[in-house]
Amino acid sequence: KMDDDEDDIPQLSSHALAALQEFYLEQQQREGMKTSQGFNQYSVGSIEEDWQLSQFWYSDETASRLANEAVVAAGKGGRIACVSAPSVYQKLKEQDGKDFSVCILEYDRRFSVYGEEFIFYDYNHPLNLPESLLPHSFDIVIADPPYLSEECLQKTAETIKYLTKGKILLCTGAIMEEHAAKHLGVKICKFIPKHSRNLANEFRCYTNYASGLD
Repeated sequence: KMDDDEDDIPQLSSHALAALQEFYLEQQQREGMKTSQGFNQYSVGSIEEDWQLSQFWYSDETASRLANEAVVAAGKGGRIACVSAPSVYQKLKEQDGKDFSVCILEYDRRFSVYGEEFIFYDYNHPLNLPESLLPHSFDIVIADPPYLSEECLQKTAETIKYLTKGKILLCTGAIMEEHAAKHLGVKICKFIPKHSRNLANEFRCYTNYASGLD
């Protein structure tokens, strides 16, 4: 019967998944070898932007600034969650920090090359998270919702509030200021984040604590 067939959706075996991850890693290596600096799987841009997923990577300077802010805010031995903010995750991993741990919650499964630190995340299901992600277990959550809509921000806010012990660093459009205050109690910072490609919308950072971004 057709109905039975539809229920029987094939799942990737662990072997196939490993092969797929290896393929993505090799693909990244090929891309990385095009650059004079050689390959670094954590460098911003090692996985190319997919505009269909509303992906726009930060400039190297902005990614560094946000990563450094997260490390300071998290404190020694702190835990950092990057929600839809892969370029900040990559910059944190580049630091090879022993004093903090970090994970990446991301819809794009290409980032599964980062192994156990990668958690598949769909903002449409904000609390559909693995049991290993305990509530209020991260010292700071950095989030960059993929779309400039209140619905996207509101759902992402549910995830942020579930994960954080208190500190929030949100990156989104300037036009989202009122919604950001309403759903997360965050205020706009003086620091202006930049992207590797210029975006039409003005982008800003927001925090709910006294940050180094002012």
